[in-house]
Amino acid sequence: MSTTLPILATKAGATIREHRLSNGLRVLLAERHLDPVVAVILWYRVGSRDEDERTAGVSHFLEHMMFKGSQAYGKGEVDRVTTLLGGSNNAFTTNDHTGYWFELASDRWEAALEIEADRMRGLLLDATEFVAEKAVVLEELAMGLDDPWRRLTELVQEAVFGRHPYRRPIIGHADALQRLTVDDMRAHYARHYRPDNAVLVVCGDFDPERALALVEQHMGGIEPASAVVDVPFRPLPGDPPGERRLSMRWDDEGKRLCMAWPSGAVGSDEDWALDLVTTVLTGGRLSRLHRRLVLEQGLATSVSTQNDTRVDCGAFWLFAECAQGVDAATLEAAVDAEIETLRRELVPAKELERGKRILASGEAYESETVSDLAEEIGEFAIDADWRLALHTIEKIRAVTPAMLRDFARRVLAPERRVVAWSLPKSEKQGQKKPKVARAKSAAKKGQRR
Repeated sequence: MSTTLPILATKAGATIREHRLSNGLRVLLAERHLDPVVAVILWYRVGSRDEDERTAGVSHFLEHMMFKGSQAYGKGEVDRVTTLLGGSNNAFTTNDHTGYWFELASDRWEAALEIEADRMRGLLLDATEFVAEKAVVLEELAMGLDDPWRRLTELVQEAVFGRHPYRRPIIGHADALQRLTVDDMRAHYARHYRPDNAVLVVCGDFDPERALALVEQHMGGIEPASAVVDVPFRPLPGDPPGERRLSMRWDDEGKRLCMAWPSGAVGSDEDWALDLVTTVLTGGRLSRLHRRLVLEQGLATSVSTQNDTRVDCGAFWLFAECAQGVDAATLEAAVDAEIETLRRELVPAKELERGKRILASGEAYESETVSDLAEEIGEFAIDADWRLALHTIEKIRAVTPAMLRDFARRVLAPERRVVAWSLPKSEKQGQKKPKVARAKSAAKKGQRR
């Protein structure tokens, strides 16, 4: 039996109800009848933060293996059934969670429940398939090592997060993956793939009472964890003792800059303020850094920022690439000047309002499809609290110019940052340049199969 919780809310035309089955599975039903489509996403609270050095990359690797055979669905059957039903599916792994999603017509979405119920505890993890898929993952990792932005970001990530598991790339490291055994994966699967460590989101054109009955039918009988699962030690990075500078060389003519500052957790007041900082600095052609560096002074071919908050802590990222013939120190000085202005002066009300409108329009756009809405609700549910998805706009609108300046002043202090450059191997060693680093993208979206 399930216990219905007295929670009812609306978002983007969807009525949201929360339930918890007796085995601990949390169920969020977001009913919306705009289109005859249903999205089903099953989230597990497991990602790279739940790994150690020996098992680094196992969560992403396991995501691959979830399509390689379970008790009722053989290798390739999940994709075949989805295609026959005219739907789509995929999966993704992040630092904090792993998700499996389906989008199907509203008269056949029950198939997603059948598949996920079977995969939750009935995954085969065949040893031969394990070896074959390991080669695929290692090839994926090797391809990433050919990307200078990825290498640069990974180097910075190690410095920002210190001893916390966030320092490692989601895909892991080749030496750890090489040593990983199928028994290691079976233990990881048994520990984390269980109903009391999961959130199921069903979003779209369905009847909520019937939907809940179907979830109970297919997933209510799955046993929860039989023992308490140990929580790994995750030491949070302390406040940096000062600016750290790193450098790497790459065999092309590009000069790539990556800066990162440690920040707070998802859903915090800092999170919303840094979303606005991102928009003010690099949100469109009128943003400060794009206008100055790319349009007016021609110092950079591209510039972007990312507010990358996670469950335990986060980072604020900045990426820029020098235009041809521009000295690295010149670009860095221009970036520093704009960030210092943001830390020192209040953002004019008109500019701040523009940033809020950009974020509001993005929020509306990301709620247009049932899959996007299910992903937003589910990501907040698995990482923090799903109700945060209801208050995104009001949280952003509550940020004042003084609040934005204060957060920028505290978070983006130069003594807190890591500065890294990727410079050409062919550059003369005697040329004047800043000391610099290696790796792009501390991706929130995660590593997809």
